[in-house]
Amino acid sequence: MSQLLNLWGGEKELITTMSAFHIPSILLAIPRNPVTAVGLPLVAGFLSSGPVTTKVANSNWYYGLSTPPGNPPREVFPIVWTLLYCGMGYASHVAVKALDTSVTSKSQNKLTIGIALYYAQLGLNLAWTPLFFGAHKTGLALVDSAALTLTTCYMTKLFDRPTNGKATWFLLPYCGWLAYATYLNAGVWWLNGPAKKPKNH
Repeated sequence: MSQLLNLWGGEKELITTMSAFHIPSILLAIPRNPVTAVGLPLVAGFLSSGPVTTKVANSNWYYGLSTPPGNPPREVFPIVWTLLYCGMGYASHVAVKALDTSVTSKSQNKLTIGIALYYAQLGLNLAWTPLFFGAHKTGLALVDSAALTLTTCYMTKLFDRPTNGKATWFLLPYCGWLAYATYLNAGVWWLNGPAKKPKNH
């Protein structure tokens, strides 16, 4: 727990340590263009979750799951995720453009680390569907979702001041939804694992 607090509270030390951190030019070129910035998470998200989710969402396993209060209709998810992918992609564009025009090393370091975290959270995001829907590993999916939420929130914090809050407006709905999705994942894991009542034979 103390290490987690140090991560959030030790931003100055982290930025100093990562001051020489380098991002490959291709990872900066993609979000530099707004079309590819938005297109990357949209295409990657569709390839990762589209076919798998559709198949499993119609399976006996999915229909047999107990879900926590507040679980929305499944038709909501594709709409919400499309909007969130667009928002996160455009936020990456805002961050890279701010990096291109930044004149202070502190802002440059924050943006560089934030962009690295952007790709890290995208990887965690894309890993969730195979874990939850593909492998039915709701516990591992919960760990992934929690790590994704923390990473995204910290990334949003790093982007905030250097982009004058512009990236934050595109990322706040994503942060909120991730917290909600983690709650849903935790509920599914708990209700269908530790809290599941044994059947009488």
